[in-house]
Amino acid sequence: AGGQPYNLSLLQNVLKECDEEAGIPPELTLQGIKPAGVISYEQYGGSAISKSRGEGVLGRVVLFCYDLILPEDFVPVPKDGEVECFFTWGLEEIGKSMDPEFDDPIKPNCYPVIIDYLIRSGAISPDSPKYLDIVRTLRSGTCS
Repeated sequence: AGGQPYNLSLLQNVLKECDEEAGIPPELTLQGIKPAGVISYEQYGGSAISKSRGEGVLGRVVLFCYDLILPEDFVPVPKDGEVECFFTWGLEEIGKSMDPEFDDPIKPNCYPVIIDYLIRSGAISPDSPKYLDIVRTLRSGTCS
């Protein structure tokens, strides 16, 4: 994940970030990359009352999402110091990590992307409680 520089296309930025954060060569990224959608939300500061009145907005966030399939034997290596390590979790570990009491190594802004993936992969199905609310929330911010 990274900010979007004004002088790079989205794909150029993905290539740059994959290399910087995980040591993934651009040619390998190009072989396995697939655009997967966009997530948008607003971050609020202040009290619950100010949020309910639409006050205290700190910022709007738009995240362009990509799926990346890598060879099973590829081992990502942190290069730029922004990522401490890489690990693989199954659905059970991901579910446990959603508990607010979980001692979590993942940045909070990564969870909307994980939830979006779980929806797209069918792990969260339309029969899941509050499915439409979850989908709506993932696209609740202004995309401008």
